[in-house]
Order: sequence, then structure tokens, then C-alpha cells
Amino acid sequence: MVTPATLSQYVEKKLYDLFATADCATVPAVAPATTQSGMTMREMSAQSGVSEATLRMWELRHGFPKPQRRESGHRRYSELDLARVRTVMRARESGLSLQAAIELASTQDEQQPPSVYAALRERFPGLETQLLPKRAMLIISRAIEDECLARAERPVLFGCFQRERFYRESEGRWRELARTADRAVVLADFRRVRRPRHEPIEAPIRRGEPIAREWAIVCESPGFAACMTGWERPAQPRGERRFEAVWTVEAPAVRLAAQVCWRLAAQAAPGPLADLRERLYDAPVPREHELRSALQLSTRIVRYATES
Repeated sequence: MVTPATLSQYVEKKLYDLFATADCATVPAVAPATTQSGMTMREMSAQSGVSEATLRMWELRHGFPKPQRRESGHRRYSELDLARVRTVMRARESGLSLQAAIELASTQDEQQPPSVYAALRERFPGLETQLLPKRAMLIISRAIEDECLARAERPVLFGCFQRERFYRESEGRWRELARTADRAVVLADFRRVRRPRHEPIEAPIRRGEPIAREWAIVCESPGFAACMTGWERPAQPRGERRFEAVWTVEAPAVRLAAQVCWRLAAQAAPGPLADLRERLYDAPVPREHELRSALQLSTRIVRYATES
């Protein structure tokens, strides 16, 4: 029986054959990161810019943030707590009320890793990881983008570009994608949030964040869902770029990838993206088109690979 998984395996084999063993190979799973002991309230205040008195007031009145308590009663804050507090501050600056800002920040699920690749590897361990060169990553990305354009179904699109200069090389394509998308959002090390009319929203990320190492494309629409993501390995000899990557058309996996992208982008641009939460968290996940999507996307990927 043909399934989306078997079609993905077929395309992976084709890519393996096209790019040779050194360029495209299965790699083992990545071990989860260890947890940190946490920040004191003073450290949290210094890094977030929020006074200790305000942090205590928020905790008392709104139950936010929720630090761990040691036996001594001292608070310890996680990196996620810090990210949430920063989200609240940016949301307040964009005009949201304190309660609305806290509700937005609280969607940053503790069980959701701070990168698309990590989230998919954790929640969908059956996805086979491939070691792909930049050329293969570009082919899969273009295939997903073009399939989105061909269907014209008002998709929600996310792109993770690592560096602003990488996005500028593809900016023309993404402007075209944004014309027919419900929303198009790009993440890179931009200097500031930009929301050009009829163009992708530009959401800044910090270079020290895990997502800053990743290349990702996520498309979710009523009849088509697909995503591809990979983290870049350290520089190879002769400057060759290699990515540990996964790609899928499984609707629940694509929805998770979109949620992670939305959450990370909303930390920088909460106002322009707040209305997407309902679609990405509350709307049902359609699965009836998975096989057709797998077939059509696989065909496009193989064709692009053989033509290039």
C-alpha cells in the first residue's frame, strides 16, 4: 500500500542517489539537551529589564511567570520564563493589555523545544533524518514553495533563513508567495520587525537562539501541508554547507512546525501575529489530503533534482 511515508522514503533514496553518499546520508538521532539550574530573580530582572517588584506583582496577581521554588523558598527561572517575560514586554510595547500579553506569552509550551527541528524530532521520532547539502535543501524548499503557489489555497507560510542576507536572496520569491498567502512570515537576524504591505512579515531572531542555526520552510493550507527543516552542521572542508534535515507532509507534524514558528516569531512581533493563534492551535488538523500531497510534492522534488 502506498502511503506518505513510503513516498517520502522513495524521494529520500532518489536524493541519496543524486547527491552521493557523502552528501546525503541517514544520521542518528540527536540527544536531548540537558537542563540548566535556573536564574535567580536578580538575574531574571537584569536579563529581562523587568524590575524585581514588577515580577513579584505579576506572579501575585496573574500567576505569571511561574518560577520553580527551592526548599529555601528562593525562586529559580528557566530560559523559557525569560523568553515569556520578554514576549510580554514586546507585546505591551505593541499596544496589547498586560493580560492579553501574558496570555500570548503563556502559549510558549514548556514541552515544545525552541526550534522546528528539535520539536519534530521529539514529537515524531519516526521521521528519518538525512544529511543533505545546501543544493538538496534548496530543491526541497523550492518544491514546497511552488506547490503552495500552484494550489493557491491561502496558506500560512513560515520561512527560517538564519541570516538576513540569505532571505534577501529569496525575497522576490517570498513576495510572490505572500501575495496569495493568508500570512507569510520570515525569521532571520533582522535588526527590527518589519510588516511591509502585501509582503512577508520580518521577525527578528537572535543569533544565539537554536532557531538561528536552522533552515526551515513550513506551508499549511486547507488542502496541502508540508514542511522541511534542518540544522546546519559546523563548517565543512572547502566551506561546504551540510544540514541534518527532515521533511514531511504529515498534517500533525506540519501543524507542530507551524506552531513553533509562530511562537518564535510572536516573541518578536506579537501584535501582527496574535490572530494566527486560533488557526494554529484551535482549528482541526485536516489529514484527508496527505497521500495526494505526498505524491505531488515527491514528483516535484524528483523532477527539480534531475533538472538541476
